[in-house]
Amino acid sequence: MGKKTPEINSSSTADIAFLLLCYFLMTTTMDQDMGLQRRLPPIPDPNQKVEDQKVNRRNIIIVKINSADRLLAGTEPMHVSLLKDKIKEFLSNPTNDPNLPEKEEIEIDGPCLVSKGVISLQNDRGTSYQAYMAVQNELVKAVNELRDEWAMANYGKSYLKLDEDQQGIVRKAVPQNISEAEPKDVSKK
Repeated sequence: MGKKTPEINSSSTADIAFLLLCYFLMTTTMDQDMGLQRRLPPIPDPNQKVEDQKVNRRNIIIVKINSADRLLAGTEPMHVSLLKDKIKEFLSNPTNDPNLPEKEEIEIDGPCLVSKGVISLQNDRGTSYQAYMAVQNELVKAVNELRDEWAMANYGKSYLKLDEDQQGIVRKAVPQNISEAEPKDVSKK
């Protein structure tokens, strides 16, 4: 008879593993993801006439990114670096062009002309994340620059230097209306 090898008592290994798992679950903090801020359209009134619910064609610019990351704004293909200025011109309509968005007079700390422009963003399922985020950044940058310009003209300060009430007024005067369609797979018909 040979020497017996002592066995390791493994009956409490599962208990220890469970306790360690509980410890790490309780002590680990999860990073909170920041989402893209978008305002959803209000639910239409059932008594409202159908014609009133339609958005005038001139008030919408369709921005498309295809699976090859090519960008189309309105009817023009363009590089992402030109998108911000195109959107700024669309939203501000400085020459009151009949092909660009209408302006509605709203009472915001006095009468104010507010663009009815809506940016409709559409992308393909094959669009790269980098291209999608680059376009998102340019759209938001265009709105932020218009807000800064409005704040400078009306308050003599940039948007970020205004107090909360003034920033709220600027947001009403220069709304960020970005509508996103569900991604489509154009490679499969």
